Amino acid sequence: MAVMVVYVTTGDAAEALGIGRAVVAARLAACANILSGMRSVYRWQGKVQDSDEAVLVLKTTEAQLEPLIARVKALHSYDCPCIEALPVTGGYQPFLDWVAQETQGSPAGESDGLSDGG
Repeated sequence: MAVMVVYVTTGDAAEALGIGRAVVAARLAACANILSGMRSVYRWQGKVQDSDEAVLVLKTTEAQLEPLIARVKALHSYDCPCIEALPVTGGYQPFLDWVAQETQGSPAGESDGLSDGG
């Protein structure tokens, strides 16, 4: 099963945490990493702007990518959020297997402890 890394920018760490918890609980992502303190410079509505943001990095599978994007968009505060997916072309196989396992089944399922973090 193909593993994907999904890069999302959010307004702040609290928003990233809320989205991360929701998508992991729904088994749309195996884990979420939050990097706060990012500064972004971008053009929006014809003006160059800058703002503080947080980065949310999600690990999922190709099979869960579209539902994950839809859920992130529904929870996100931005009109046009940055949601980018990158394929994982290699890595530590037990971790990749854990990502695949954690994104299958019901949201109430329990982990078997293959990984202690994302």
